Amino acid sequence: MSLYAALTSAVSALQAQSTAMAAVSQNIANASTTAYKTTNVSFQSLVTGNTSNSTNAAGSVVTSVSQSMQLQGQISTTDVETNIAIDGGGFFITSNAQDNTPSAYTYSRNGEFSTDADGFLINSEKNYLLGWQTDENGTILATNSNDLNSLKVIDVSAVTGSAEATAEVTFDLNLPADANVADTYITSFELYDALGVSHTIEQTWTKTAANTWNLAMADPYLTSDSSVTSGTLAPANITVTFSGTGKLASYTTNSFSITGFTTGSADSALTFDMGTVGDANGLTQYSSSTSTPDVEITLIDSDGVRYGQLSGIAISEEGLVTAAFDNGLRQVIYQIPIATFSNPQGLTHVDGTVYDENEAAGNYNLQLPGGGNAGQIIASALELSTTDTSTEFNKMIVAQQAYSSAAQVISTVSEMYDTLNNAVR
Repeated sequence: MSLYAALTSAVSALQAQSTAMAAVSQNIANASTTAYKTTNVSFQSLVTGNTSNSTNAAGSVVTSVSQSMQLQGQISTTDVETNIAIDGGGFFITSNAQDNTPSAYTYSRNGEFSTDADGFLINSEKNYLLGWQTDENGTILATNSNDLNSLKVIDVSAVTGSAEATAEVTFDLNLPADANVADTYITSFELYDALGVSHTIEQTWTKTAANTWNLAMADPYLTSDSSVTSGTLAPANITVTFSGTGKLASYTTNSFSITGFTTGSADSALTFDMGTVGDANGLTQYSSSTSTPDVEITLIDSDGVRYGQLSGIAISEEGLVTAAFDNGLRQVIYQIPIATFSNPQGLTHVDGTVYDENEAAGNYNLQLPGGGNAGQIIASALELSTTDTSTEFNKMIVAQQAYSSAAQVISTVSEMYDTLNNAVR
C-alpha cells in the first residue's frame, strides 16, 4: 500500500467520521423533541483482499444514514387533553394542507396536537391530524375505511354548539288522599326542544273518584314568556289510579308528543316516569301532612339540556375525538385511525418526525387503536425522543478519536512526502 493509499484512506475516514459526528449532534439536539427517532450511521469498509498493490486505496465510506423506526420512545403524561401517544407500532396520518390533497398525506408519531385559530387539530410541526367523521355515537361514516381518501382533516370549528331535547320526565310526588272529588291541583315542569329552547308545561290534577285522578296537560309555553303558546301536546288528558294502599295502580299512557314548535324545533317525544305499578317509588296517594290537602312534590325532573357553546376538545384512548359543551353535553365527532406498515424502517424521512410511504415500507393498513399491531393510543401523553444522551456521548468520543487519528495520519503522510521530496533534491 502506497502513501497515496494511506492518504486516501485517511481522507475517507475524515468524511465518514464527520457524518457520524453530524448524526450525534443531531441526536443530542433532538433529545427533547417529541417522537424523535435516533439517527444512526452505517459504515462500509473499502479494504480489498489485495493490499500489496501500491495504488490500491482502502478506507471506509458511509453506506446509510437512517432513523431507528423500531425503537419506542418513553411515554410521558401531560395535562393537555389533545396530546396523544402511540404505545406500539403505527403512525398518525397527517397532512400539511387543510384541503387534504392525496399528495399531502404523511405519517408521524408526533401527537403533540392542539386546536389552531381555524379550529383544526395540528401538531407542533404544523401538520394536520386526519380522522374519520363519525355520528354522535362514534360510528364511522366512511364506507371504505381503509382508503386514505375517506379521511378528513379534523376540523372542530364546524361544531359550534349543541342542545338535547327532553325525552323523559320523572315524577316523585304524592296526591292527597284526603282531597275531595273535583278538587284540583296544579304542577308544572320545564322541558327543552331540540334547539335548546326552554318551554314550560302546566299540569292540572283533578280527583274524579276515590283512588282515581285525571291529569290534564296544557300546551307548552315559552318559559321566557308565558303568554306565548309554543307547541301542541298530545294526548292532553290521561287517567291515573291508585290501589287502596296508596300505591300506583295504573295509568292510561305515559307517552306523549309535542308538535308544531314555534321555535322551529323538530317534534319531541316525551315519556313520563311515574314510578312502578304496585310500588310507591313515584306517584303515590296518601293523606296530606298539612291541614289543607295539597300535592307534595319530592321531585319533578326532566332530562334534556339548553343550547351550549363548544368549550373544549378531548381525545380518548379509543382514538375518539369528543367535543365538550358548556351545558355538559359531550359529542363524538371523529375517529382517529392508526396506519401500520410491514416495514416501517423503509419509510422515507421527509422532515422532522414526518415520513412518507414508499415501496420499501410496504402497503399501509388503517386500523383502529389496539387492533392488530397498531398499538394503543395513550390519552394526554406524548412519546419522548429515543435519543440516549449517554450513548451519544460515547459515539461522539469514538468519532472524535477516529477523526483525530485520521487527521494525524494525513499530517504524518505529509511529513513523509516532504522527506521524499527532500531526498530527491
